[in-house]
Amino acid sequence: MATLTGHTDVRPRTTDSAQSAVERIARRQLADARRAIDPVLRAAVGGLAEPLDQMAGYHFGWCDPEGIEITDGVQGKALRPALTFAAAAACGGSVDDSVHAAAAVELLHNFSLVHDDVMDGDPFRHGRQTIWRLWGETNATLLGDAMQALALGVLSDGVPEPVTAEAVIRLARATMTLCRGQYEDCAFAERTSISVAEYLQMASGKTGALLGCACALGALCAGADHRVVSAMHTFGCEIGLVFQLVDDVIDIWGDPAVTGKPAHSDLISRKQSFPVVSALASDTSAGRELARIYQARQPITAARAARAAVLVEEAGGRRETLERISGALGAALDVLPTDLATGDLTALAHLVAHRDR
Repeated sequence: MATLTGHTDVRPRTTDSAQSAVERIARRQLADARRAIDPVLRAAVGGLAEPLDQMAGYHFGWCDPEGIEITDGVQGKALRPALTFAAAAACGGSVDDSVHAAAAVELLHNFSLVHDDVMDGDPFRHGRQTIWRLWGETNATLLGDAMQALALGVLSDGVPEPVTAEAVIRLARATMTLCRGQYEDCAFAERTSISVAEYLQMASGKTGALLGCACALGALCAGADHRVVSAMHTFGCEIGLVFQLVDDVIDIWGDPAVTGKPAHSDLISRKQSFPVVSALASDTSAGRELARIYQARQPITAARAARAAVLVEEAGGRRETLERISGALGAALDVLPTDLATGDLTALAHLVAHRDR
């Protein structure tokens, strides 16, 4: 992983050629998933009233703010639908079986993104103005609500009939857990002290719940039994934790030329990401100096943020985060049933763990 150059990486390592092959497989899955769900997403969005349909099209990168179609719009990773398809394939299912479930989890994910941008006041996403900046907070909130409703509609209309009820219940429960995690993340901004356990609970809700649901829905649509569906859910939840922790590493030590984000943006905004929480709880001189920077009244300048990054590492925050990533990745891979063809899921897991943006 590029962000870890020059530092000890405690995660499982593979040869460069093997890792490159795994990454190619995973990135092909992401591209295939995006193509597969595109018709379902466009049909669902097309049923929205104006201007919600235009707003959604802009958010998904299909058009400009005026509604004029574009072909080079930046789109999301499509990780969640890719996990749905990979879980279905591992259980003997097809794309047709699981495409509506995959589209539903992508819609639900984007509901959370639109609302997150409003709550965080973020003016840009993927280098473009966010929905609330163009159409206002009220309309952005309504679009998020509409995407959540579309997700449930797409799921109930398209998954195999024998599993419709369970699929809808799983997506609804994931939504509630996601909202709880987002609430906890927002509440952390008002607190000076957060425990490691509290942070992990937040991450399991905000990020892990939907990835777990995505994998469970894939298995469910393929007709898997309860044991396998449960295992897939656990796999996805652990990969969600990996995703969040890698995000935290990237936000502090990532290369801005790669991430597209300003250097140390999380530290400048005093965000209590996992490395920071771990460092503050370390009872070290570096941790205490970091606490003074976070608790000071004056803004955190670029220079003070750079110092804070050094202190987080000296206090063991980076090492602890990498160890947690390694543990969660190992737990995810260990839970996969050995009698299934889980190579695609494994490739996606390694892509999540080794990404640099």
